[in-house]
Amino acid sequence: MVWHAETSELEPGPSLRAAVLAARVERHWPTVLHGVRQLYPGHAPALAGALAELVRTSVLQRPAPLFVRDLARDADPGWFQRADNIGYVCYADLFAGTLAGVAERLDYLAELGVRYLHLMPLLRPRDGENDGGYAVAAYDEVNPALGTMADLQSLATALHGREMSLCIDLVLNHTAAEHPWAVKARAGDPAYRDHYLFFPDRTVPDRYETTLLEVFPTFAPGNFTWLPDLRQWVWTTFHEFQWDLNWASPHVFQAMFEVMLQLADQGVDVLRLDAAPFMWKREGTICQNEPEVHVLLTTLRALMSIAAPATAFKAEAIVAPEQLTPYLGAGEPERHECDLAYNNQLMVMLWSSLATGDAKLMANALRRIGPIPSGAAWVNYVRCHDDIGWAIMPADSQSVGWDSFAHRDFLLQFFSGTFPQSFAEGAIFQYNPETGDGRTSGTAASLSGIERALTDGDEVHLQIACARLELLYAVVYAYGGVPLLYMGDELGLCNDAGYLADPAKADDNRWMHRPRMDWAVAERRNVQGTLEARLFAMFASLATDRASTGALDASGQLVVLQPSDPHVLAFTRTHPAHGTFAMLANFGHATTVVGLEALLGASAAGAQVRRARAATVADGTATLAPHGYLWLTQP
Repeated sequence: MVWHAETSELEPGPSLRAAVLAARVERHWPTVLHGVRQLYPGHAPALAGALAELVRTSVLQRPAPLFVRDLARDADPGWFQRADNIGYVCYADLFAGTLAGVAERLDYLAELGVRYLHLMPLLRPRDGENDGGYAVAAYDEVNPALGTMADLQSLATALHGREMSLCIDLVLNHTAAEHPWAVKARAGDPAYRDHYLFFPDRTVPDRYETTLLEVFPTFAPGNFTWLPDLRQWVWTTFHEFQWDLNWASPHVFQAMFEVMLQLADQGVDVLRLDAAPFMWKREGTICQNEPEVHVLLTTLRALMSIAAPATAFKAEAIVAPEQLTPYLGAGEPERHECDLAYNNQLMVMLWSSLATGDAKLMANALRRIGPIPSGAAWVNYVRCHDDIGWAIMPADSQSVGWDSFAHRDFLLQFFSGTFPQSFAEGAIFQYNPETGDGRTSGTAASLSGIERALTDGDEVHLQIACARLELLYAVVYAYGGVPLLYMGDELGLCNDAGYLADPAKADDNRWMHRPRMDWAVAERRNVQGTLEARLFAMFASLATDRASTGALDASGQLVVLQPSDPHVLAFTRTHPAHGTFAMLANFGHATTVVGLEALLGASAAGAQVRRARAATVADGTATLAPHGYLWLTQP
């Protein structure tokens, strides 16, 4: 290793790379072999040999700056857990037109304290309808409308220069029917035929359908599609143009690992593993969360830990709480599986509490989520690109004496704006009349009441709506893990009906909460007294306060408390190097008073107010107005 002072860059030579490779292989290769033998017993020797050559070549040829980044993150495996790791989520085209345009807007993100940028699907999709970019036609190309792989690499380099990380989506469960693998399989190429799941008649599909769920029951019912040219059925969980991959094939495993390596070499820091729970099929089940899925992810994680350890895994697993923590490696024994996973339960419960004014259901549900390994972290969010599925578990609703079906229906009506006295302006997505289930679309500003207040010209209710939005994000920024700010929430962007003019989007109302960034509106963040200035400053200060609160490092211990007032959510985070943090949040519609010693015990002594809105502390007592909250710290 040679240090060049004039460039301040490490130049890793072949001998260093070989030594690093040997050390990583000794540590992680047993996990790879164990997984390969479990998943592909008849192909294990050949597959292990091919994978060994791939990781060897990757380490020896990894671009020097990324190899050095690997070394740094090997030394600091909790880099994504730090309190200053604040995320921002957007579609590149809606945010800035192209990847090059995104690179030109990094100053804007820096104003918000962003250190982690998640760009929604950007690999080349099929033409026409493509499920918002998730019908990928090429893993090795960027959507031409956004740029090229060189542009992606350039953006990653620019982000790294600002100590920011890049996250992109990698669709694991399926490809577009137009993907080269699918085209070759359709043409009968034996090397690709086993990449997908074909059936000559409905015998086997009908047996599977007895237990399978439907992801899009209204516009994509069923899980199989008839191919007239082949006179066969193909497995299509999501849409007829998205063919499920056959992960029981070792060829699929090897091919997808190669894709991961290619993306890692562009400088991608986090791979969001889309639809991970669906990767393994087993008759008689819903074909989600099967044990083999966890073996697949653990094995892929071990391979990446050898070849490109700077690249982390984020699980897109929107599943029941008891099935979620295993994606972070929880279990006996713990595994190194995904580094990050979406905390869907927190998101759902935040909106539920906002609608009801009651936090007890949320507290009970959050307490029921099991612990996660100290080396992993949640990704916490108020909303995302997707709809809100009202995952109210019966066990949680029963704990407060509520009926889960009735509560889900209430939330569906409330956030569509049809429930009396609702402040929301959302829309129902994918309502299933057979089950009564539905989901909700809408921007955070529209669901929290900002849109309605603006429409009515009601400044009083606008202030209340902004307080609701701040309360939601204050919890997300304080809960630990990586908080995600969805594009436009910092400006109060409301629902956008423009998608209705695009035939490829018109039947999917989720596009209403994926507005295009209006940079003229964004400029108003600098004009005192505007809504945009008010919200932007709030988010910037949230980031500053969070980044300087070490106890919010995700490796700390979280405890959800039981305050006497059911309208109050309270939790603590404790970190051995940074002390204790506590948050109290009043979701109720009346002012409440909380005794801190009774709630926090000994940690109440010496607690300092780190951040507050409509809340005060005096003589060991906290007073919180409606939608008021407190951040407290103790060394």
